[in-house]
Amino acid sequence: MKNKILIGFALLSSCFYAQDDILDARNNFAIGQTVTVRGVATNGSELGSIRYLQDATGAIAAYGSSLSGVGRGDSISVTGVLMDFNGLLEISPVNSHQNIQNVGIPVAPAVPITLVNESIEARLIKIENVTFVETGSFVANTNYNLTDGTNTLQLRVTTGTNLVGTAIPTGPVSVTGLVGQFQTNYQILPRDLNDVVTYVAPQQEINVTIGGNTILTNGTYVVGNATSTTVTVQNYGVGTLSVTGAVFSGTDAADFGTDLTTLSIAGGSSATFNILYTPNGNGSRSAVIEIASDDADENPYMINLSAVGVDGLADEPMASATNLDFSNEKAWTFTLNFDGVPSAEKYLVLWKNGSAPTDLPVDGTNYMRGDYIGTSKVAASGVATAIVPRGVIANQTYYFAIYPYNGPAGFENYLTTAPLTGNVTSAGSNVGSYYAGITSAEPTLITELTAKVNPHTVVTYAAYKSTVMQNFEVKDTTDGQSYVTCAYSGENKVFTDPFDWSTIGYSREHSFAHSWMPTFDASTLPEYADQHNLYPTNLQQANTPRSNLPMDEVTGTVLFNYLEGTVGLDDDGQMCYEPRAKQKGNAARAMFYMCVAYNGIGGESWVLPSGQDQMILKEWHFADTPDNYEIARHELMFNNQNNRNPFIDSADFVCFIDFATMTYNVDACTLGEKTLKLDEKSVVVFPNPAKDVIYLQVNGTEIKDFTILDLQGREIVRKKGLNSKYETLNTSEFKAGTYIVTVNTPLGSVQTKFVVE
Repeated sequence: MKNKILIGFALLSSCFYAQDDILDARNNFAIGQTVTVRGVATNGSELGSIRYLQDATGAIAAYGSSLSGVGRGDSISVTGVLMDFNGLLEISPVNSHQNIQNVGIPVAPAVPITLVNESIEARLIKIENVTFVETGSFVANTNYNLTDGTNTLQLRVTTGTNLVGTAIPTGPVSVTGLVGQFQTNYQILPRDLNDVVTYVAPQQEINVTIGGNTILTNGTYVVGNATSTTVTVQNYGVGTLSVTGAVFSGTDAADFGTDLTTLSIAGGSSATFNILYTPNGNGSRSAVIEIASDDADENPYMINLSAVGVDGLADEPMASATNLDFSNEKAWTFTLNFDGVPSAEKYLVLWKNGSAPTDLPVDGTNYMRGDYIGTSKVAASGVATAIVPRGVIANQTYYFAIYPYNGPAGFENYLTTAPLTGNVTSAGSNVGSYYAGITSAEPTLITELTAKVNPHTVVTYAAYKSTVMQNFEVKDTTDGQSYVTCAYSGENKVFTDPFDWSTIGYSREHSFAHSWMPTFDASTLPEYADQHNLYPTNLQQANTPRSNLPMDEVTGTVLFNYLEGTVGLDDDGQMCYEPRAKQKGNAARAMFYMCVAYNGIGGESWVLPSGQDQMILKEWHFADTPDNYEIARHELMFNNQNNRNPFIDSADFVCFIDFATMTYNVDACTLGEKTLKLDEKSVVVFPNPAKDVIYLQVNGTEIKDFTILDLQGREIVRKKGLNSKYETLNTSEFKAGTYIVTVNTPLGSVQTKFVVE
């Protein structure tokens, strides 16, 4: 999950029921896990089917049509799956909710533009003394910019608000709204006209920071074992703020003191004082500091203090968790559940493939999801008692050990005796009777397979992120980060959640190239988004170099290489792309699937294009048989699309299909020469966009001559009498723009466009 600044919220805990809090749900649960939280809704139907919920610790968005009756101030419990929607963490869809009672809308604290970030995402806040950059009237579903004179913040006006059609204020305003996010931009979402009002400068406005971070009233600060902590009191008002002192309350109030007497802080200024701490015992220590001032709506300003005693550690839990069980056991996932104990705040869950974890956590050490303790990996660390580990593959036995602990980071105290343990075996291939009645001995094999895999559930291209990446391909690595593996090159790309294609430079690569598809211009059709054909790859280092080159063994000159993915010359002297060995069979089976799945639909012929040697793909198919990763992925595709790839389930089907003609042939695994024909979709310009050089090829044939024109029809390059397998062209002197290349071959003429940056 996303990293957070520890920050609190201006709500009374008495408004809520015993429950895992929202901050823990944000910090300690992974994308794809099911969570249950309770909070107060800070918006109603004016923002559509989304509700922003907050409790005493944090805030989160929840999405679902079942929330239509939830209004502002309703305290509700929601259960659903965590997902990242363009940067916004939300519970979506909400599987169930319970409307508890209306407790009123929480106060929106004043927050400077510079503090609107991940730490207060989904929070109801107020931005004061800002102006709109734009003028005119508000338009539905449009972004505007607020500025404090130096910094800017995006404001989003949605369809359901009565702001639509009203005039944009021209003077200083105060804006109340929810903190949203779209991709890398944080936003404030006002709910109605009452949320955008003329700014009136307060006389006194208190704000408190510790270590440079704002701690909102009723927030929590970890003192740890620091004997002195400097607190900065800021006055955002125009008059003088009078701070008249501070008192401590709570269980260990006697451990805390302060050098604060009184402070007089001019408008726009700040002053400091110190919290002094001398523990009078061991283990967890806590208190509340109440800062008294003449602020109109935040007096006293309350901060919860968390500390540890003389031993430097929190209390050790008194008992281990109980009742470990497993559910939703699939080839690619499962859920483990256990019962927590009252004496433990959190749980460290270790797992290991093939044998039981024997490694022990060390007190005072903060372990994050993905870290290793010896040979054991951290599956989760936090409040969660229901865990969905990331990185599960088929036919494996995973062992778990669960250690309760207390304390903030650096002061943890783990109970290491008698941990709760257990194991589960992930499922394998689930073919069942899927192919009942289909046999490779019948000439109708192709049509029967096409009918079997169609119709299927169509999952949109955009949904690949939430259905495949977040549920399977994204895995844990050290320091709470994640990684994804490039299917072609084998690169393990490390990133900080949430996963985003553009942020990490990855893409969904079509194994059966998009330009090979007879329906190339219709990217909204099922074939474009078919998940059996899509794999994650590094865009610049794997997807772009592969382009629409045929896949083959590089036996000649290497033209480009990145890790285990290579562009070079095959036995015929033509350019090809060779992926890493572990992907060769996977790619072959994806291509075979696409030919069978869509052949004949709409009258289109889905043959392998000229230049793509089916025999090399069949060699790869048999040499690189489905491993447990591919089996798990295949079962996920079956779950998502409700259809299977026949060539993963049955190896011999390929020996009865000629993929160059899509005809039944009992000798299809002993075919001879490649079938050559002109295929305009086999023309390759690599790389595209280009900078200094391009390689030009028409798969499966030779280049006799070619001409390059700009979009004004001016001839840039002409070469004749070539008879070459491919051509290399220096484009460093080309102006940036789009060009048209026409290539003549022994089989005819083809044309395509390319871009020079």
